Amino acid sequence: MDVIRVKNADEGGKKAFEIIKDGIANGADTFGLATGSTPETMYSYMIESDMDFSDKVSVNLDEYVGLDGNNEQSYRYFMDQHLFNHKPFKKTYVPNGKAQDLDAECQRYDDIIAANPIDIQVLGIGQNGHIGFNEPGTSFEATTHVVELTESTVNANKRYFDKVEDVPTRALTMGIQSIMKSKKIILMAFGEAKAEAIKGMIDGKVTEDLPASVLQKHDDVVVIIDEDAASKL
Repeated sequence: MDVIRVKNADEGGKKAFEIIKDGIANGADTFGLATGSTPETMYSYMIESDMDFSDKVSVNLDEYVGLDGNNEQSYRYFMDQHLFNHKPFKKTYVPNGKAQDLDAECQRYDDIIAANPIDIQVLGIGQNGHIGFNEPGTSFEATTHVVELTESTVNANKRYFDKVEDVPTRALTMGIQSIMKSKKIILMAFGEAKAEAIKGMIDGKVTEDLPASVLQKHDDVVVIIDEDAASKL
């Protein structure tokens, strides 16, 4: 792992954008993208740049079950607002949270990932060490699947909703096996709340109890963290 320490989320987002830019210069065409507050500054730098993404493909990590793309809390809506409406891609894929047959949707999404090998995967990390919505205990061999969100994940996401009862309790997520097939991975973490997970990911043993620890086995991972997130290293 290449660990880069930055002052704050803005500097971290700029660094991640520079890695994306370098990747494109070296032929990267397909990007695994993440939602949430962590990558927002990176998306801002992408929007502000003069780069053209109209020949690129994005494959998002996850989506809440039960929300369609017009719901302001859906991850499709987030991506449209924070990137795609400003910088159109050739094709953008997000799991369909309203699919009638969730098992079939998981298979469809695995087929999409297989047809669009990811050059650079962007990740955040949950306080419990999850990547995507792969919660502790998820098999490292998992492909796209439906996950029951843990109480800590629901509580972490409730700030985006009017009340905790509105937070979906299930999600569709790209599996750890699929994430690990990405050629390059950028993981960002900012704030003291992520410090314990970062310590376990970098210095701890590789265990399904802390899903992000599997990244120790990947050949090309860049970890971008501020001093607070790095405080327990």
